[in-house]
Amino acid sequence: MTVPPRPSRLFARLVPAVPFLWLVAFFLVPFLIVLKISLSDPASAQPPYRPVLDWAGGWEGLSAFIAGLDLESFVTLSGDPLYLDALLSSLRIALVGTGLLLAVGYPLAYAMARAPARWRSVLVGLVILPFWTSFLIRIYAWIGILRPDGFLDAALIGLGIISRPLQLLNTETAVLIGLVYAYLPFMVLPLYASLERQDPTLVEAALDLGSTPRRAFWTVTVPLSLPGVVAGSLLCFIPMVGEFVVPDLLGGSETLMIGRTLWSEFFSNRDWPLASAVAIVLLVVLVVPIVIYREAEARRLEAGR
Repeated sequence: MTVPPRPSRLFARLVPAVPFLWLVAFFLVPFLIVLKISLSDPASAQPPYRPVLDWAGGWEGLSAFIAGLDLESFVTLSGDPLYLDALLSSLRIALVGTGLLLAVGYPLAYAMARAPARWRSVLVGLVILPFWTSFLIRIYAWIGILRPDGFLDAALIGLGIISRPLQLLNTETAVLIGLVYAYLPFMVLPLYASLERQDPTLVEAALDLGSTPRRAFWTVTVPLSLPGVVAGSLLCFIPMVGEFVVPDLLGGSETLMIGRTLWSEFFSNRDWPLASAVAIVLLVVLVVPIVIYREAEARRLEAGR
């Protein structure tokens, strides 16, 4: 038996560590930096927070650095209803947007999965085609569509459907329209992948056993597509909670979302510790339910074996 050279064995051991190194470098380290800033105090300096670790100070500098950390920013968050209202509003808008995306995306993905095989790649290409254009430009285009003298009002007035402009721009409705448009591919693609892999003979078997097409859809197709539903919903819901561009451009001053609050704290108020505390709370609110769901799903799959 030939023993592989030592460099090859070392490389084989390092390859599985690459994803973990990636997570450490691009998730854990930034998270720890944000966590440290959230435990600091705002300051009119550069950087705009204190304390800052002085490596030249040795143990005394480290002790002074640790002593300067506190939970003041989190106390401020708990005492100001603005941040709770912004978080709850973001969760509500993201939840409604995810529901709308599911209502629009599921029929579209189902039609794509049931289309002739030669057309499926074309349809997938059309779904991802908007990604070829800048996200910011696409949202600016919706300003031209939704403004009072825009394309939508002109078309509806010309058809005689309405008599005066709808005043959609700078409303929560405009934000939902922008979110559904922007995140629709993220909902359609996981659903399409789940539906396209399904065995059509399962539906045929249900029909042969006396099931109606509608009942076969709800009892066979939908349950088998739940992994795609969950994946698409998470891919849309999580970034929509912290969305900034869409509510800033399409929403008015009454549209309160946590992404705009974060931006205001960072760049207008220059309160980096408070903004970092908001980011930490938002991360916990989003990650903890996902972890709980994954653990419950893992236990369910383990019990089913």
